[in-house]
Amino acid sequence: MTKSPAARGGRLVYGCMGLGGDWDTLPYGPGDIARAEAAVEAALDTGITAFDHADIYRYGKSEAVFGEVLSRAPGLRDRITLQTKVGIRLPEEGRPGLYDLRGPSVLRRVEESLARLRTDAVDVLLLHRPDPLADPEELAEALTSLHRQGLVRRFGVSNMNAAQIARLQSFLDVPLTVDQLEMSLHRRDWVEEGVLVNTPAGAAVGFPAGTVEYCGERGIELQAWGALAGGRFSDPQAGPAAALVARLAEAKGTTPETVVLWWLQRHPAGIVPVVGTSRPERIRACRDAVGRPPGLGHEEWYALWTAARGAPLP
Repeated sequence: MTKSPAARGGRLVYGCMGLGGDWDTLPYGPGDIARAEAAVEAALDTGITAFDHADIYRYGKSEAVFGEVLSRAPGLRDRITLQTKVGIRLPEEGRPGLYDLRGPSVLRRVEESLARLRTDAVDVLLLHRPDPLADPEELAEALTSLHRQGLVRRFGVSNMNAAQIARLQSFLDVPLTVDQLEMSLHRRDWVEEGVLVNTPAGAAVGFPAGTVEYCGERGIELQAWGALAGGRFSDPQAGPAAALVARLAEAKGTTPETVVLWWLQRHPAGIVPVVGTSRPERIRACRDAVGRPPGLGHEEWYALWTAARGAPLP
């Protein structure tokens, strides 16, 4: 019998959204490259070997500065898993932002990402947001073409529910292997969607029912973006939940960041947190969440959930 994901060693993904300077179209500089190198080095030191991007992060500069890091570190590309996302177009002068999963647009955006990342292929391509106007057959043809050309090795989605994944998969021969969703001790509706069934509190939960279970049944990896909840549980003075996180961290000889990540990893769905801080010290503070089972007991997990909710279970 195999162990449940929660009983095995943990894994993290480093989210590169914070790299590349400001959210504007101005060029990045040497200081931005140095900060990216420091963040990547901290991630590798922590045991993280998967790096997550999107073509829109810092208007493409996150990918570009990461490409600079790869070009300066021979052999690094072969040691890591490189993941990026397409499907969002940022606002431009005279045009609002929009979602764009048209086949030709996906092909073009992937080519642009590969050029910025200075690599021949990405290991995983995620579709960043659902596009209600996307033709699933045209989209599937574009993804199949990328796979056949060797430009993308695996595919997944981001911010999609079970029905949307199933619809797209029905047109695809290659499997969708990842769904990246916002999940954290702060964003708990992925848990509460199931637990608060038939209670008044459940009416305020908008997470799509059955998505976690659907992914588990089909071996689709759940990645949790926003896993550190913006640092809101790192300061013990920030409230009862943060104070409990601090007490548990002290008792277990680890950091508040690790406890927050353990809360996600303890779930049997095998959730893989995405750590998005660009500060090397906070990246290294996540070290105990890599390569070892999450150190939270059943009652401790529920105590954190209850404290974060600010209310007892119904």
